[in-house]
Amino acid sequence: MWVKISMTQNGDPLENALAERVNGILKDELLEKNHKNHKQAICNVSVAISTYNYQRPHGSINYLTSIEAHNMSGELKRR
Repeated sequence: MWVKISMTQNGDPLENALAERVNGILKDELLEKNHKNHKQAICNVSVAISTYNYQRPHGSINYLTSIEAHNMSGELKRR
């Protein structure tokens, strides 16, 4: 797996705050871990993404998980 560098139009991370937030969370949760090998690193990333989407409540969406918010119908009130 290779990482492709990408930037916003003007190189301003505030243009894509949501993606920057997710990337920051993944870095915080994974960067300090000692991965035995590349396969283990990929597995750890998959677990972190699953946890983020299915288990971690998000304050900006009334402490729902991402999947709960995604599955709601109607307007989602944000904090």
